[in-house]
Amino acid sequence: MAAGDSTTTVDQNPGVEQQHEQKKRIVIQNKCGEKLVGLLHETRSKEIVILCHGFRDSKEYSMMAELAFALEKHGISAFRFDFSGNGESEGLFQFGNYSKEVDDLHAVTQHFTAENRVISAIIGHSKGGNVVVLYASLHHDVHMVTNVSGRYKMDRGIEERLGKDYMERVKKDGFIDVHSKTGELLFRVTEESLMERLNTNMHEAGLKVDQDCRVLTVHGSVDEVIPVEDAMEFDKIIPNHELRIIEGADHGYNNHRDELVSVVLDFLKGNMHRA
Repeated sequence: MAAGDSTTTVDQNPGVEQQHEQKKRIVIQNKCGEKLVGLLHETRSKEIVILCHGFRDSKEYSMMAELAFALEKHGISAFRFDFSGNGESEGLFQFGNYSKEVDDLHAVTQHFTAENRVISAIIGHSKGGNVVVLYASLHHDVHMVTNVSGRYKMDRGIEERLGKDYMERVKKDGFIDVHSKTGELLFRVTEESLMERLNTNMHEAGLKVDQDCRVLTVHGSVDEVIPVEDAMEFDKIIPNHELRIIEGADHGYNNHRDELVSVVLDFLKGNMHRA
């Protein structure tokens, strides 16, 4: 299977909303030859929106599913997929890995562009928010981006995952193993992957987003994972930017999911035919 090629099957078990009878399971090959697995919510619209999950998550995350179903309900096709090393997709899970996930997203956009679809928007949550902003800074072929709770200051949040003195330990051993509270190995962080995270410059990326690319950043006011101040930093640097703070919302918008979906849909519908 050549890069960008795909196979399609029908998923008869939608899971989140039983009234939706089927979704198309599509497999797209990335430039490393790995198969990326996704679900297409097909409305036969020419436009399509791509949804990108966050760290150690998947296309099955309820937020991704709810956004996809909402888009489908409004007549907009949506595709949610697993980055390589996550969910059903092939590849090895890696900490960091931002550049490869941007490449995965590019393989997806190229696939649908080759099918004569218009990528009207890319949406990412958390780490996926970083990926869509990074994508827009490198590839200037998508004119609407929604960054849901992405991180601006990339040196923050690492100690919470890896513990104190993480830099000294990774330099000494070459890696850090991260375990669950029960002692199960969750993932390994190599020095290379840690440095890729630290060297990912979201300030520089934000400045490189085209003026004609409309960017929405949404953030919860009580986000416990990535502080709301990060959203305000994106607002300072991205040229054509809208900032929406959802009061009382946490990182997963667990009690504010309907508001999140409404904000994202309003942005997309308000801008979709301006390009």
